[in-house]
Amino acid sequence: MPDIPFGFSLPGAQPPDPSDPQQMQQFMAQLQQMFATPGSGPVNWDLARQVAASQLSATGDPAVNILERHQVEEALSLADLWLDPVCSLPSGIRKSVAWNRNEWIYNTLDVWKKLCEPIAGRMVGAMGDLVPEEARAQLGPMQSMVATLGGALFGGQLGQAFGQLAAEVLSAGDIGLPLGPAGTAALVPSNIKAYGSGLELPEDQVRLYVALREAAHQRLFGHVPWLRAHVLSAVEAYANGITVNREAIEEAMSRVDPTDPESMQAMALEGIFTPEDTPQQKAGLARLETALALVEGWVGHVVDDAAGDRLPSVAALGEAFRRRRAAGGPAEQTFAALVGLELRPRRLREAGVLWTAVTEQRGVAGRDALWDHPDLLPTDEDFADPAAFARGRSDWDISELDNLGEGPKED
Repeated sequence: MPDIPFGFSLPGAQPPDPSDPQQMQQFMAQLQQMFATPGSGPVNWDLARQVAASQLSATGDPAVNILERHQVEEALSLADLWLDPVCSLPSGIRKSVAWNRNEWIYNTLDVWKKLCEPIAGRMVGAMGDLVPEEARAQLGPMQSMVATLGGALFGGQLGQAFGQLAAEVLSAGDIGLPLGPAGTAALVPSNIKAYGSGLELPEDQVRLYVALREAAHQRLFGHVPWLRAHVLSAVEAYANGITVNREAIEEAMSRVDPTDPESMQAMALEGIFTPEDTPQQKAGLARLETALALVEGWVGHVVDDAAGDRLPSVAALGEAFRRRRAAGGPAEQTFAALVGLELRPRRLREAGVLWTAVTEQRGVAGRDALWDHPDLLPTDEDFADPAAFARGRSDWDISELDNLGEGPKED
């Protein structure tokens, strides 16, 4: 697919000269080729992948060498051994891999599609409603392709966000969502090396700490069958309450001249989504934040227990990761601006305190038994008094869960 500058810049791409008929004819042919690309849905995912790959090509995407693959496999294997005594859930790793940045994008794209397409659909629909009449006239025979244009714009900017995320993530489960294939534990060696350098900590200790987190994620999502659907549905429920800022789209579209590619480059989609301030949306946000905090808090708790005195830098690493997840990096902020969805657990520290209290009161098996059913998990209110929750009823019989209703089914 050709490099088309729609609201984003591809390295090396040169916009055509509007005064040159031959260049403009070639540009219009490229547009038509893009519109003719097979696909369905509101996002041009082929374009998203192309933009992300181009961005990574410009910033660098080191290939994974044999030594790094061996180091990743060894770290994940050791991590599973360390987790065994502090976790009643067995290993969830069926395959250990080392990914470069492009491989992270490729292997997580299916989940991103589920999360992004509902939001993109609302944006594309709003664009179709707001195209000025004079712009529709200028589009001529392509006026029926506004939805495709919107899909390209959104796909291009999603590609930019993915390219930034891929340059920062350390593993498949790094942002708390089950993005990768089930049972596949994956680390990104080049990003781990850069992150460890910034912390001024030994690379092998950083890699092992990341491996512990990834292995813990795999145990949780691998052996709690309802959890994947629960977390993803919480994201979707929150996204469903996000509305399109029509004024922002109208203002952006008013700057677009279909005959001027540079005006298309200037169009940006950030800020067009606004969370609704309704009880339903607030409840959806609370459910999402609680789900992310419980997952990340449990992972941090068991990892710190597993590392114990074995990893000299465990205290520094634990604190660095809590700050990193709570604050979110530049890429996560870009993604939040683009689709109106923040992926960081705001109540991470509170969740860690709660899991510690439960472990002290009920032991490892009692703590992990709370994952047997979603209705057993702490609620948003329980964060305020973790000791009271930990002392609460711990003698649930699994047969009694029938009265609580079934949890979400795994997709």
